[in-house]
Amino acid sequence: MDLQIKGKKALVTGSTAGIGLAIVTALAREGASVVVNGRTQKRVDEALATVRKEIPGADVTGIAADLGNAAGAQQLVKALPAVEILVNNMGIFEPKPFAEIPDADWLRFFEVNVLSGVRMSRAYLPGMLEKNWGRIVFISSESGLQTPAEMIHYGVTKTAQLAVSRGLAETVAGTGVTVNSVLPGPTRSEGVEVFVEDMARARKTDTASIEKEFFQNVRPSSLIKRFSTVEEIANVVAFVCSPLSASVTGTSLRVDGGVVRTIA
Repeated sequence: MDLQIKGKKALVTGSTAGIGLAIVTALAREGASVVVNGRTQKRVDEALATVRKEIPGADVTGIAADLGNAAGAQQLVKALPAVEILVNNMGIFEPKPFAEIPDADWLRFFEVNVLSGVRMSRAYLPGMLEKNWGRIVFISSESGLQTPAEMIHYGVTKTAQLAVSRGLAETVAGTGVTVNSVLPGPTRSEGVEVFVEDMARARKTDTASIEKEFFQNVRPSSLIKRFSTVEEIANVVAFVCSPLSASVTGTSLRVDGGVVRTIA
């Protein structure tokens, strides 16, 4: 299927690995001109090399900037004044008991997971409206609907992203700009891969056994009973970024393997 995004300028934040890098790859494969973002030039260069190896001739460039603070956001916008597609993927997570989460962690999670997307959207939305076409996508999580007891601060920020996304969609009603959230479920991203491998080593077992145990005990409502791949998430995001998704706006698209049990 031709997603009709050839030549569209896209920015994917926090995209040097995992879901972000998979989204870059999916958009580049469709012919978009994609900008990779990460905190260090080394990580950005490694990501660009990975995409170019997989897609010879891919139109990909990179900008190193830490979007977890206002200065980094300003730096990126100065280097990239306008985009047609913005994927707010940057985010952090960390399991920690509620009583052990200090104010500093709450503020850090909010600035990285929420304000990074707010700042990028505020910078690029006017240009999209001027052209009467644009796509803004927030990569939230099923944790935005089902707050995880093991990392409440993370869940709160993912819920906040849903509110920002819906509110922005309301502000652009009747235009060619759409704003949506995509909610991955448990996904075999770089961080999860390391977590599973470390746990397997600690318990002297294999990763397949750890994955099976996870879906038996931690996410028993999963219908696919496995981690989603980053490519499965990226494929949905790429569609939402395309002109083919013109009537999809102001909504939250679950790509969660059926973890969330509600039907609405």
